[in-house]
Amino acid sequence: MLLQAIAPVPEDGTSRSLPQILAVDLDGTLLRSNMLHETFWSAWGADWRVPFLAAARLRHGKAQLKALLTERASVDFSVLPYDAEVLAYIRRWREDGGRVALVTASDQRLADGVARHLGLFDDVFGSDGTRNLKGRAKAEFLVDRYGAGSYAYVGDTHADDEVWRHSGHAVVKSRSRRVHAKARVHRSFEVIQPPVSSAAGLVRALRPHQWLKNLLVFLAMLGAHQFDGETLLRAVGAFLAFSLVASSVYLVNDLLDLSADRAHVRKCKRPFASGAAAIEWGLPLTVLLLVSGAAIAALLGPMFMLVLAIYYITTTAYSLSLKRHTIIDICVLAGLYTIRVLAGGVATGIPVSVWLLAFSLFIFFSLAAVKRQAELVDAVKAGKLKIHGRGYHPDDLALVSQMAVGSGFVSVLVVTLYLSADTVLQIYPRAELLWGVTPVLLFWISRVIFKAHRGEMHDDPIVFAARDRVSIVCGALILAFAVGASLP
Repeated sequence: MLLQAIAPVPEDGTSRSLPQILAVDLDGTLLRSNMLHETFWSAWGADWRVPFLAAARLRHGKAQLKALLTERASVDFSVLPYDAEVLAYIRRWREDGGRVALVTASDQRLADGVARHLGLFDDVFGSDGTRNLKGRAKAEFLVDRYGAGSYAYVGDTHADDEVWRHSGHAVVKSRSRRVHAKARVHRSFEVIQPPVSSAAGLVRALRPHQWLKNLLVFLAMLGAHQFDGETLLRAVGAFLAFSLVASSVYLVNDLLDLSADRAHVRKCKRPFASGAAAIEWGLPLTVLLLVSGAAIAALLGPMFMLVLAIYYITTTAYSLSLKRHTIIDICVLAGLYTIRVLAGGVATGIPVSVWLLAFSLFIFFSLAAVKRQAELVDAVKAGKLKIHGRGYHPDDLALVSQMAVGSGFVSVLVVTLYLSADTVLQIYPRAELLWGVTPVLLFWISRVIFKAHRGEMHDDPIVFAARDRVSIVCGALILAFAVGASLP
């Protein structure tokens, strides 16, 4: 976007020369993120004790908190979401002979890391563990360092009001009229239009498309052919509870995986990784979703709440640690799919058959392996020696592929054996039609693995299936066979 100048000269028509020094804020200005939150999530991902340590350190001041998180975090400065417009503004300022200083409330070590990576700053100043360089403290520092009215300042929030008040030129990266009004005390005033509101980014961060997985809670009801109103209502409640809680976990997973996602060819576009969603909204939104999901679960009874709690604890452990361990991560992913099936049975009071449970375990283990297979294929194509944030190496690709094929074909075998059981004749009047399911399922599993092998697979096979025309046709055929077999 172009810079928009507002009243660039005084009302008397005389020219006004800009200051020599341009001071630039980091969080929300140069970055489409916030380093306090970045370091918190990075540190927490490495050590589960960090929230408790952070709470204790906060009592000694925010600068001390930032120092602690900086010490424990691992930040890749090369992949941070820098704002292209602000970078362009800085480069133009330097080309015109001006000097640029990075002045931020983030810890000095983080500011130095950003400055080393960009190579655009003559001076670099940040919080030092004692002084939190924000608001009035930043204004006083800049006045002492450069003199009142002797610097231009690029900022983005009300916290910068005092800094703008003592500057010689105000540059505002914000769409807020209230923020503009505070900075408009200068007749030399510019606006850098930031990207549109992050509300859409936050919605995308919830991954509503992933709620398709939670349709698995309906399998117990469908398998038992029990479609009364109360059963359907309870299944819908289970779907909503799992969707809300799952979204809270997706948020945590994305926030813990920021560096890994930014290094990934597709995941770098995720809202928090790209800066499309405000990172400071991550934690409160996570809590809101979790509480809402728990409230719905409470209406479905204590056993369902227990199953949902097990799901939440397991998936949180996966985000914090288990996903880094080979084989264990695939087993956990398969279990998280399967637990949705069990939850549907608990919510509706319908026992989940051994056949459905066995099929679920094998098919979901296969799909979890496909997920890792797809990541390994991307790593091989990119020439990487290891998947960032995972325990796999490119050489593991053949073995993971074999796991996907073997488990997938066993799931087809389970279906075949089920169709030979006497119980099928009691449920389906025309059970012979169900044999059409086997070749379709065999074809679909083979195709999914083949797509992953070619690098054409989405990060999640379930999401791929929901968008893939061939997969949709296969699903329709399976449904047609099942309905036909149910007719008298």
